[in-house]
Amino acid sequence: MQNLIPPYGGDLPMLLVDAYRAQAIKAAALQYPSIDLDWRQMCDMELLLSGALAPLTGYIGRTDLEAVLARLELADGRFWPWPLVLAVGARQAQGIEPGQTVALRDAEGFMPAILHVEEVWPADPEREQALAAASGAPLAAPLSTAGQYYLAGWVEGVSLPPRHDFLTLRLTPAETRAQFARRGWRRVLAVMPSQPMHRPHYEFYLRAAVEREANLFIHVAGGSDPVHDPLHFTRLRACQALLPRFPLTTTMMAVSALLPTIAGARAVLYKAIVARNHGCTHLVVGGERADNGDLRRGADALGLSAAMQARLKEAVEVELVTFPRLVYVEDQDAYLTEDALPEGTRTLSMNDGELRRRLMQDLRVPEWYTYPEVIEELRRAYPPRSRQGFTVFFTGLSGAGKSTIARALAVKLMEMGSRRVTLLDGDIVRKHLSSELGFSREHRDINIRRIGFVASEITKNGGVAICAPIAPYRATRRDVRAMIEPWGGFIEVHVSTPIEVCEARDRKGLYAKARAGLIPEFTGVSDPYEVPEAPELAIDTSQYSVEEAVQQVVLKLEHEGYLR
Repeated sequence: MQNLIPPYGGDLPMLLVDAYRAQAIKAAALQYPSIDLDWRQMCDMELLLSGALAPLTGYIGRTDLEAVLARLELADGRFWPWPLVLAVGARQAQGIEPGQTVALRDAEGFMPAILHVEEVWPADPEREQALAAASGAPLAAPLSTAGQYYLAGWVEGVSLPPRHDFLTLRLTPAETRAQFARRGWRRVLAVMPSQPMHRPHYEFYLRAAVEREANLFIHVAGGSDPVHDPLHFTRLRACQALLPRFPLTTTMMAVSALLPTIAGARAVLYKAIVARNHGCTHLVVGGERADNGDLRRGADALGLSAAMQARLKEAVEVELVTFPRLVYVEDQDAYLTEDALPEGTRTLSMNDGELRRRLMQDLRVPEWYTYPEVIEELRRAYPPRSRQGFTVFFTGLSGAGKSTIARALAVKLMEMGSRRVTLLDGDIVRKHLSSELGFSREHRDINIRRIGFVASEITKNGGVAICAPIAPYRATRRDVRAMIEPWGGFIEVHVSTPIEVCEARDRKGLYAKARAGLIPEFTGVSDPYEVPEAPELAIDTSQYSVEEAVQQVVLKLEHEGYLR
C-alpha cells in the first residue's frame, strides 16, 4: 500500500481491540455506567472505530471543540473541521467524572466500545453557534440542546456497530485500501452520493476520472436507519443498478456509515478527510439535488472561501472537483456545462420535482435524464399515487361529525376495494391503544402521536388509514403529517362545524358539564381548539349531509390521484 496516499495524520488508529482484550472489556463493563447512543451517534462511532476519522481516537475535549468551531483546527494546530462530540442528557451525565470508564451501547444494549472519560462539561449551544458562524463555516445543525453535557475521552472498540444490509459493500478504510492496492490503484476519485445517480452524474463522474487519469470510487452514504428512512434502500440499489455502466476495471463501489443528511461547508471538509483515509486523492463536491429539486453545482455546495479551500488542499492533500451546472444537448446526445454551450444551442433539463411528478403519475421518464435500471428502482419507492397508501385525518370539535363521516368513508372505500382500510376513530383508539391515558394536554398529545404512528405504518404498507380524533393542537397535527408523508398521502380534513351546532347535538351533555366546570380541559370550552392552517378540505356538517361530505373526500382523493 506504499503507493497510496497515506491516511490523514499518518496512520489508521487501531481502536478495535483483540479478542482477548475484548473479552476482558465485556466482563468489566458489567460494572460500568452505560450511555445509550442514538442512531446518529452510532454512525459516528462506526466511522471512528473503523479509522475513517483518523487521527481521532475518541471524542474531542472542550479546548479542542472551541478551536474546531472557531478556527477549524484542533488545539495543537492540526486542521480539523468536524466537532466530534458526545452529547448526553443531564440525567445520563449525572455522577460521571473524569477518570471513569463508561460503556457505550445502542438501543438494544449492544456495546461497540467503552469510553475512558477525560472531561465532562455543560454544552453551550448559543456560544457554539456563534463561534462557528464567526469562522466562516457555520454549523448546519446544532451540536446539542440546552441542558445537555459533553463527555470527552478516548475509546476502546469491542466491535463495529451491527449492520444487516449490504454487508459485502461495507468496507473499512483498511479494507478499501487493501482493495485499491490489490488493483494497482494510486490516484482515486471519490464520489459520495447521498441520492440516486442519474445520467448527468454518470457522464460527469466518468469524464472527471478520465481527465485526471484516476480510478473511480463510488462511496455511497449509507448511514441512515434502514427501518425508518423510506429511501435508504432506494439510494443504494439505484447506485448498484448503475454500477455495470461504469468501466469494470477502474470503478469500485462501497457503502459508508456517513449520514446522507449531513450538509454544509464543514461536511465537505469532513468528507475530504474520510475520502483520504479510505485512500482517495480527489473528491467530487456537489451534484446532489437542492430542496427546490435543481442539481447543485460544486460551488453552490461548497460554501468555502478561497483561503479555506487552499488550507484544505495543503493540510488534507485531497483535490476537490466541483460538479458543474450541466444541461442536456439534444443534438449531441450529451451533457455539457453551461459555459461550454455554443450560442443558440437547444438544451433540456429536469429537476427532481418533475421526476417525482412523472413517477407518481406513472408517466414516461426520458432516457436522456436517467437510465431504465435506475427508473425501475425509483418506481418501487415512488409508485403511482393510485397504488400508494394514504391517510385521511379528520380533525374538529367534539360533535362536529368526524366519526360519522370517517365511518361512512371507510365503508365507501371498502366497497371500492382497491386497498385495505383501517378506521382509527377516537373511541376505538382510546379503547385499544390508549386506555391508560387521561385527557390532560400531555395525554391527548401522546394519544394523537400514537394514532399518527399506527397510520404511518398502515400507509407505509400501502393501506388506507382513516383517523378521526379531535386533535386540537396544530403542532401535533404537523408532526403526524411529517410521520406519514414520507410513506404516502396525507389528507387533512377539518370538520369545521360551528361549536353552537356541536353543542346542540351533544346527547351526552359533555359541553354542559364542561361549562359547569365538571370536565376540565374540554376542547372548545376550557381548552383551545387550534384551527388547521391549510387543510386539504374543510367540511361544515351543518351544511352537508353525511353522503355529501363523504363525496367531497372521495372527489379530493380522485383529484390527487389516490383513487381511480
